[in-house]
Amino acid sequence: GVQLMQSGGGSVQPGGSLKLSCTASKYTWSTMAWFRQAPGKEREGVAASRASLSTYYSDSVKDRFFIDRDSTGRTITLLMRSLQPEDTAIYYCARSGNNLNSRQWFNAHEYDDWGQGTQVTVSV
Repeated sequence: GVQLMQSGGGSVQPGGSLKLSCTASKYTWSTMAWFRQAPGKEREGVAASRASLSTYYSDSVKDRFFIDRDSTGRTITLLMRSLQPEDTAIYYCARSGNNLNSRQWFNAHEYDDWGQGTQVTVSV
């Protein structure tokens, strides 16, 4: 498999911003995504990036979160703006071995490799 190493995250007040990064151990031009899991809730997809660099966002984060991918295809970032308490969760990056279509982007079972997770806390 491919190892994914995450960095970033932390605590911020409502309205603030944070940036997460995820670097793969090797070149990977396939769909990569960010998921999050809040306490007591299921893991949900929030942003995905295909090899073509097209992106997709969940309704809950659209226009606030931005996924980007570097030219090597190995690193994706998630810039999170206007953070709210409901964004508090452990965030995971994920890599699929395939280029997924829109019905698959936020299906966790379609992803083969996962980062270690990083806590994001939004509170006053």
